Amino acid sequence: MSQSARGNNPPPADETPSELGTVPTIEMANAAFAYEGVVALDHVSIKADAGEALALIGPNGSGKSTLLRGLLGLLPLADGSVKIFGHKRRPGVTEGIGYLPQQESTEPNFPISLRQVVMMGRYRRIGFWRFARASDRSAVNEALEMTGLTARARARFGSLSGGQQQRGLLARALAGKPRLLLLDEPFNGLDQPNRAALLATLRELKLRGVTIVVTTHDLDLARDVCDKVLLLAGTQVAFGPTNQVLTLENLQAAFGDVQVEVDEHRVVIPGHDH
Repeated sequence: MSQSARGNNPPPADETPSELGTVPTIEMANAAFAYEGVVALDHVSIKADAGEALALIGPNGSGKSTLLRGLLGLLPLADGSVKIFGHKRRPGVTEGIGYLPQQESTEPNFPISLRQVVMMGRYRRIGFWRFARASDRSAVNEALEMTGLTARARARFGSLSGGQQQRGLLARALAGKPRLLLLDEPFNGLDQPNRAALLATLRELKLRGVTIVVTTHDLDLARDVCDKVLLLAGTQVAFGPTNQVLTLENLQAAFGDVQVEVDEHRVVIPGHDH
C-alpha cells in the first residue's frame, strides 16, 4: 500500500521495513510535553529509523517516562511536532506500537497462564467476544520463542520468577507485532540470565527492523545494544550516536557530579552502579 493511500492512518503493524520505505519511525522537532499545562520536557529533536535502538538516559525526573508517554499520545504536545511512521501523532492511536511499562503487578494466585497473558497482546486485533485465530496463536508462539519462554507457556504466570514475568510481559507486547517498541526500565531487578535473555531478544528485534526506545540508567546496556542515545535533564542535553553522546562532558551536563574511574576507563553515575 502506498503512503498516499494510507491518508493519516499509521501503517499496519505487520508491515515489513521495506514496505515502510525510508520514512523514519520517530521524528520529533523541538517537541515539548506537558502535565496539566505544566511543561515537563522540552526542546526534543530526534530521529530513529527502522531497526535502530534508542536509549533514553537521564537522572530521575529528567523526562524519560514523559517522552514515552508523549510517543503513546498520552500527554498533550505543548510545542513542536511529533511524527510516528511518517504521520502526525494522534492521541489514542497506538497501532504498530508496543509498550512495556516500568512496573506492572499481577496477583500471584490468579489462575492465568503465561500463554494467556501473552495472548492479551492480541486482544486489539481479536476484538471483544471473539476467539483467537490461527494467526493469533502463531504470533503468541513466536513471541514466547523470541523471549525464550516457550517451555513455560502453560505455567501459571504468578509462579514465574520476577525476571520471567518481565520477559512474559515483553512477549505480550511483541504478540501485537509492533514496529515500534517502547520499554520503560526493562532491566530493573533482573538477574544475569534474564538480562542476557532480554538483550538477545532486543538484538533479534533490531534485525527484524523493529525500532526500540528504552529508558535506562545502565550505560553498559546503551553501549551494548543501542545505536543512539538521548540524554535528558528536563530538556534535551545531547542526542546522536551512542559513542558520541556518552562523553564525560555530556554526562556531567545531565547528571552533574559524574565521576570517572580512570583505571577502569569507565564512567560511574553516582547512585547507579553501572
